[in-house]
Amino acid sequence: MDFVGLVLVGCLVGLTTVLFGFGGGFVTVPIITLVDADLGSDTARVAAATSALVMLVNAVVSTISTKRETLAHLRGRWWLFILLAAGGAFGAFCAEFAPNALLKWGFVVYIAVTAIDLLARPGFFRRGGSTVRSSAKVRDAKVRDAKARDGAGVGAEKSHSDGGRGIGALFGFPIGGLASFLGVGGSVMTVPMMRRSGATMTVATTLANPLTLVIMLPAVIVTITAHTSVPVPGMVGSLDLYSAAALLIGAIPLIVLLRRRVPKIPEILHAWGYVILLVTAGAVVAVS
Repeated sequence: MDFVGLVLVGCLVGLTTVLFGFGGGFVTVPIITLVDADLGSDTARVAAATSALVMLVNAVVSTISTKRETLAHLRGRWWLFILLAAGGAFGAFCAEFAPNALLKWGFVVYIAVTAIDLLARPGFFRRGGSTVRSSAKVRDAKVRDAKARDGAGVGAEKSHSDGGRGIGALFGFPIGGLASFLGVGGSVMTVPMMRRSGATMTVATTLANPLTLVIMLPAVIVTITAHTSVPVPGMVGSLDLYSAAALLIGAIPLIVLLRRRVPKIPEILHAWGYVILLVTAGAVVAVS
């Protein structure tokens, strides 16, 4: 695939980053797997590492472009951030020693299991499901307390409802480790978890980007120090900078444009689009 073709794919990466929170990993890994297929045993490692770089840059741009009231859902989650980062570094380190087959088929199997889970278990396609109903009384009590304290009123209720109950900090390390090991980003885990805690698809996919940023920063630092066995122009460590640059040229302008004006998609269509993109990315890697 030539440079222009990669730029066009980068536009798709930017679109899916905004709409689904995981465009970097689940589009970049299959594309880099195809582009760098001649690297043989290093292909999956380079795809995961380059995906981490693309996700990191896109996550930074997306987070900066996100409205502060949306980012407020992550306020005070320092332990979650610390464990996500620790897991990201650990997963990237382990990936440098893992066989190509494990990285490739681990990616495919992980996507397959996730897709089955989303389809089989309740809570993803209908926001919050029984979780939201069971916590309704608790939420109402908190809203009443908020009204009494600072007059937050309806705004406080909307903020809590849109963002759900969030992700437990203890999940940070396994999410970060698996995400960086396979090069998938954290959104394939964080989005379903936030959905089942009561978050809307828009908030869940938006918050996936700053969480991905926390995971991929240490992961990229680790991958820069590793080298492929086949010398290739444009490679730094395990990073294919040539392909990454083309993808980012296409992705960044679209992220900046859409992040401030996020397209409004019906919840059910948004959720199904997430699953379809997930399955497509796994199929591409499986047949490559």
